[in-house]
Amino acid sequence: MEDRYEIAATKLKNARCGVALTGAGISVESGIPDFRSPSGLWSKYDPEEYGYIESFRKNPAKVWRMILEVQELLNNAHPNPAHISLAELERAGHIKAVITQNIDSLHQRAGSVEVIEYHGHARTLRCDFCGQNYLPDMISLDELPPRCVCTGPIRPNFVFFGEPIPTIAHRRSMEYAARCDVMLVIGTSATVAPASYLPYIAKERGAYIVEINPSPSAISETLTDLYIGEPAGRALPLVVEALRRLKGGSL
Repeated sequence: MEDRYEIAATKLKNARCGVALTGAGISVESGIPDFRSPSGLWSKYDPEEYGYIESFRKNPAKVWRMILEVQELLNNAHPNPAHISLAELERAGHIKAVITQNIDSLHQRAGSVEVIEYHGHARTLRCDFCGQNYLPDMISLDELPPRCVCTGPIRPNFVFFGEPIPTIAHRRSMEYAARCDVMLVIGTSATVAPASYLPYIAKERGAYIVEINPSPSAISETLTDLYIGEPAGRALPLVVEALRRLKGGSL
């Protein structure tokens, strides 16, 4: 397996524009279960009832009970070695951006700067009627759902099923996918559209695809050039170590 880390390191060393695409798997080691795993949120909350924007608009108080559980998970999570490794790679110029499907802000907390949050985030909230933005400490959760001054229900700034991807995040992700020459695909099943299209766009433009995932994904046999079947928290620090060796001790 060691030679795979060295291959990945060599590709990153020579990359003009490396990009990382991350999914739920990178945060599992931080204590946030994949929503689709046996212990994940969808095992407790039916996504048809809780995950769609229509569900929220039909019964926001009900969906807020799930949101509070999500928020508790996020509050108790901390960046793991995979998040920290990506921040190191960005600081050294070996990757230019992280495109993440996660809403947990762990990349930013680890030190990554150019983070594109494809599905939004849970740091702030907004009114579903008028769009007024709120910080968490500006609202009361004594009654659910919290209400805007316009009386509309307040919701987190993440993307529910049935909502479009934020325009700027989608555009920037497409731009990076089209111009990168190395894409690290980390901890994603590569099945949730439209994020799942990004590795295909990168590959079509000639990018080398390095996939880090404990289990094969939808792209492992058809798109991936180098597959590392390890948890991200183990594999990425080893890639960084290999890169340091190649560069004589520093990134």
